[in-house]
Amino acid sequence: MAGGGGDPPPEIHVRVHSRRGLNMIHPVEIESPPPTIAGAGPAANESPNTIMYTEVKHFKKCFPWLVPSFVLANVVMFIITMSVNNCPKNSVSCVAGFLGRFSFQPFKENPLLGPSSTALEKMGALDVGKVVHKHQGWRLITCMWLHGGVFHLLANMLSLLIIGIRLEQEFGFVRIGLLYVISGLGGSLLSALFIQSNISVGASGALFGLLGGMLSELITNWTIYANKVAAMVTLVIIIAINLSVGILPHVDNFAHLGGFLSGFLLGFVFLIRPQFGWVYQRYAPGYSSTSSKPKFKTYQCVLWILSLILVIVGFTVGLVMLLRGVDLNDRCSWCHYLSCVPTKRWSCNTQPVSCQSEQTGNQYTLTCSSNGKSKTFSLLNPTARQIQGLCAQLC
Repeated sequence: MAGGGGDPPPEIHVRVHSRRGLNMIHPVEIESPPPTIAGAGPAANESPNTIMYTEVKHFKKCFPWLVPSFVLANVVMFIITMSVNNCPKNSVSCVAGFLGRFSFQPFKENPLLGPSSTALEKMGALDVGKVVHKHQGWRLITCMWLHGGVFHLLANMLSLLIIGIRLEQEFGFVRIGLLYVISGLGGSLLSALFIQSNISVGASGALFGLLGGMLSELITNWTIYANKVAAMVTLVIIIAINLSVGILPHVDNFAHLGGFLSGFLLGFVFLIRPQFGWVYQRYAPGYSSTSSKPKFKTYQCVLWILSLILVIVGFTVGLVMLLRGVDLNDRCSWCHYLSCVPTKRWSCNTQPVSCQSEQTGNQYTLTCSSNGKSKTFSLLNPTARQIQGLCAQLC
């Protein structure tokens, strides 16, 4: 090494980035300064040790393509479902009839501007009876790619774009893809154990898994956040508001809760980051593997192990209970309030609709079994799906 007149060694600097509105500290790698031209001194506003900043690989931004692909897949599946639904052929009346076979079921049957429950069931909606008795376990996955209507689809896909793209940029498509799909499966599993009288569709469980992953990521990577308390409070409020919406009728909050819990545990497994001191030393001059700090803190490793065990045990026990036909409402008398709280303005009765039918010529009189309402329709050789659709409107 040169004597006292030599240039001082390069330094490691830190750049602070804004991530999801929260300040996160990112270590940066220092490259050697560009060579100087012989006879030319440094510019007046530059020091001899001018440094170039680049992102280190541990915090490198990824190009998000998987989340937009998920959005596209959901939109395509909705279009296919509407084609299969074919409202003009299978219903007496339709909304937006000018769309032909892509028109929507009547508002009284489906206020979300979407298909009938029969079409959703054909496309792979979660039907517990078919999962248990007909061994159609694939419905636990297919249901998360289906939506009940345009409003349902728009709400979920906008949320997925806002949350998912930023997470994919930070952690890559592999980890976020696994987090999304496994969380969706967890939401379907918990939903199937509690809601066994109706079908269920939607990507909400997977979306809540991303929210749960964000929370556990904040906890496990606590030391690299600048405004820790503000970040935690903001995220908890967002999660609480979204979960509170699930107490409304016709919203499957068990899928939300199952997805959130799955994502929360998986976040400790998939979204763990090396501690700042390890990254700092790794890119510092004179780095030595024998003198560096451990890559992860002790609490990160403990959370990683515990979460992985809980995920494996939880999914195993849940699947076994589901295949044995267990209804968790029989073991938890108050749990149904987690999905719907009855008030004077709405009821939480989720029993499937059924009607008694009486025919006199072309006159069909339907009487709803749940509320006793009765109405006569003039129909010419109606199909079973048309009768079921009128029954759904009446009830």
